[in-house]
Amino acid sequence: MYAQLATLLDPTEKSDVIRITHLEMLKGVGNHSYDSVLEVPIIDNRPTEDLLAEQLDAAILKYPKCNAVLVRRHGIYAWGDSWEQAKAQCESFDYLFETAVKMKGMGLDSGVVPVSGTYRDEDVEMDGGGSNSPPAKRQKTEEGPAFNGSSATNNDADLECSDKTDVPIVPRDSKVLLLDIEGTTTSISFVKDVLFPYVLKNLESYVAKMTDEEKKMTLAELIADVEALDANHVVKQMNLQHTIIDIVKALMGSDVKATGLKSLQGKMWKSGYASGELVGHIYSDFLPMLDWCKANDVKVCIYSSGSIAAQKLLFKHTEKGDITEYFGGRHFDTTSGSKKEAASYQTIASALGVKPEEVVFVSDLEAEIYAARDAGMRAVVSVRPGNAPLSVETKKEFPIVRSLLQLCGNAN
Repeated sequence: MYAQLATLLDPTEKSDVIRITHLEMLKGVGNHSYDSVLEVPIIDNRPTEDLLAEQLDAAILKYPKCNAVLVRRHGIYAWGDSWEQAKAQCESFDYLFETAVKMKGMGLDSGVVPVSGTYRDEDVEMDGGGSNSPPAKRQKTEEGPAFNGSSATNNDADLECSDKTDVPIVPRDSKVLLLDIEGTTTSISFVKDVLFPYVLKNLESYVAKMTDEEKKMTLAELIADVEALDANHVVKQMNLQHTIIDIVKALMGSDVKATGLKSLQGKMWKSGYASGELVGHIYSDFLPMLDWCKANDVKVCIYSSGSIAAQKLLFKHTEKGDITEYFGGRHFDTTSGSKKEAASYQTIASALGVKPEEVVFVSDLEAEIYAARDAGMRAVVSVRPGNAPLSVETKKEFPIVRSLLQLCGNAN
C-alpha cells in the first residue's frame, strides 16, 4: 500500500522520481548508506503490465543504482539476486515509503537533508587537530527535494540558516496568524501548473459566453490594471489590442497581479471548481495547524494577491473538503494594498483590531517578508520544495519554517 501512496505524494502526479535520504533502512535496499540519496523512479501505469516494458527499461537505465521501480497508482517492481534478497528489498522499500508518507503528513520532505540531528563535518571540533582525530564523515552532495515538480526550483539550501533565528510560537507569542497562500499553504506548482493554465485554456470560451455588459465592465477593469503599471513596464511597451483576451494574456505572461485580472480569474476558477475540474491543493501540515489554532483560540487570516473570492473558492474545494470555517471570513487581497508595501500590513492590522506587532505573518516571498517587518509584524519565511531560493541576507535575518506546524506550541 505504501508504495502506491508514495507515488501520490506529488500533488501534480508529474514527478518521475521520489527521493529519500538520511534513514537507516536505506542500507537495506542495496547500493546505499544512511546518508545516501535513494532515487526511486516512477512510471505511469498502463492498462496491462506488458505495456510497461518500455518504460521499465528506460527507468532502469536512468537509475541503475536503484533495485526497484514504482508504478503510479499501482505499486512497485523490486528485484534481487535471489528470492530471499528480493523479499528483503521489498520489505525495506515498504518501510522507507511508509516513512516518506508519514513524514509528508508532518510537513517534512523525505528528500531533504535534515538541518540538524545528524552528523556533520562542521559539528566536529577536535582540540589541537592531532593525527589521532578520527576522520569526519562526509555528506553526499546529490540530495534534492523528494519530488521535482514541473516548475519547481531547487531551494534545498534555504533550510540551512547561517544565524540562529527564533520562530514565533502561537499562541505563546501571538494570537493572530496572517498567511500567504502560494508557497505557504498551497504548492506553487498548483497555482502555476493548474490554476493559471486553466484560465488561459478556457479564456476564449468563457469570454464568448459573457453578456455585453459583463464584457464592457471586465474590459474597463483590465484597462485600469494596465494603466496602473509603471510607465516602463513591459506590458505598456506592447502594442496591445484593447480586448479582454489580449490584455489577460499580456498581464498573465508578465506575472502581473492586479485587481481586475484577479477578479476575472476568480470567476473562471469558480466555474472550474463547480464542475469538479479544479480541486484546491493544501499542504498536509495545514489542516492540523488550523485545528491547533482553533483549539488554542488563534485567529488565522489569509492575505494573498489572489482575490478574496478566489481564496475562498480554493479553501472551499480542497482535497480535504471545505475548510473555510477556520478563517471566519478574515481574508485580504490587493484591495488592502500591495503585498510589497508596509502600509498594506498596517491597514490589515487595523482591520483586525490589533497592533502590527501582535501579528505573525508567513510568506515565501522576500519582498513581502521585509514589508511586513517594516510595518511592525513578526515575519516568518515559508520554505517549501519548489519555492524561489532565498538571499543570504534573508536567511540570516528571518526565522524559517518548512512546516506550519513549527509555529504551534504550548502557551507556556
